[in-house]
Amino acid sequence: MIKVAYCNVKDLDLEKTYPILPESRKEKVDNFIFDKDKKLSSGVYLLLKKMLDEENVENPIIETEKDGKPYISNYENIHFNMSHAGRMVACAISDEEIGIDIEKIDPLIDMKIAQTFFYNSEYDNIKKSDNRVDQFFKYWVLKESYMKYTGLGFLLDLDKFEIVIDDGETKVKNQNPELKENEDDVKFSYFDLNQYKLAICSENEAGEIFEYDLEDLY
Repeated sequence: MIKVAYCNVKDLDLEKTYPILPESRKEKVDNFIFDKDKKLSSGVYLLLKKMLDEENVENPIIETEKDGKPYISNYENIHFNMSHAGRMVACAISDEEIGIDIEKIDPLIDMKIAQTFFYNSEYDNIKKSDNRVDQFFKYWVLKESYMKYTGLGFLLDLDKFEIVIDDGETKVKNQNPELKENEDDVKFSYFDLNQYKLAICSENEAGEIFEYDLEDLY
């Protein structure tokens, strides 16, 4: 089971939202200065809560692993991951380990980022692409969804593994011996969302993605 959803939180009502957040999320929200960031932090939690409610997951206890990946300690068979960018929040829940990333396309992105931090073959493919910006962000969300799937996040360097896109099929070639044994089990799902790109990494593909209205989250 994999369920993936996203929501635009540009018009989220912070005064309406804040009182219904748990104390742990309020602390995160309070650390932000700008309303934009407060809305993203509030909205991504509310989206997760909505999706868990729909799966009858009651009173989830969210804790953090030593490498920073959040998990639900009182539901061993429910995994989740969250992401946000721009005005969008996204969340994936599954009965398997899962990673998700959403990014807003920036037409002014500096391609030196790919040259410096990506795997060599990925950068070469970006240079050859008819739309370098589009290809850059496709690789970016695929790579980060994998990094979050492993639980390592940015502790796993971007240039230490390779994303291979061949005839519509996406695979990972892992250069990390500790993770290499899971290489054949990893599957990716990828979605274009107008100005955004989204990718999910798990042991199964996500067949579809759902857009939630803001009012659904309150």
